[in-house]
Amino acid sequence: MESGEDNLKKVEIYTDGGALGNPGRGGYAAILVHGGHKKEISGGYQHTTNNRMEMTACITALEMLKYPCEITLYSDSKYLVDGVTKGWAKRWKSNGWKRNKKDMAENIDLWEKLLKLIEPHDIAFLWVKGHSGHPENERCDELVKLAASQDNLPEDEGYKKDS
Repeated sequence: MESGEDNLKKVEIYTDGGALGNPGRGGYAAILVHGGHKKEISGGYQHTTNNRMEMTACITALEMLKYPCEITLYSDSKYLVDGVTKGWAKRWKSNGWKRNKKDMAENIDLWEKLLKLIEPHDIAFLWVKGHSGHPENERCDELVKLAASQDNLPEDEGYKKDS
């Protein structure tokens, strides 16, 4: 650890995302906690997927941070948590975004953003069971549903609809 890193601000981030219909209207939400301060963020898209919204919640939260931080990030998305902690996303990137010899990774645009946003921070990604009474996860779930039900949601430009 470089000198000074032990003075990083400690931030807890709780994230959730979902799509009604998957694919369908989607929402994402995050709660950032630092000291006695708590900030809630949320948004949504007309056509998207659960995984894209889970990742967007994480990306949007990390974009809020102005300085390198020590972060504990809680998500109920195995896709997101395992993609980072098990090194899948870095491996896919090093293999030209291929998951194996024939299959391309999905959500490449979001994985690229996420990998860049992670770099300056000391982050622990922790999986929490969804809908199990965890207060911040439950609050994020409420925010996701509210966001997904808003009128005039923008298109998720990175989502490629099957045609």
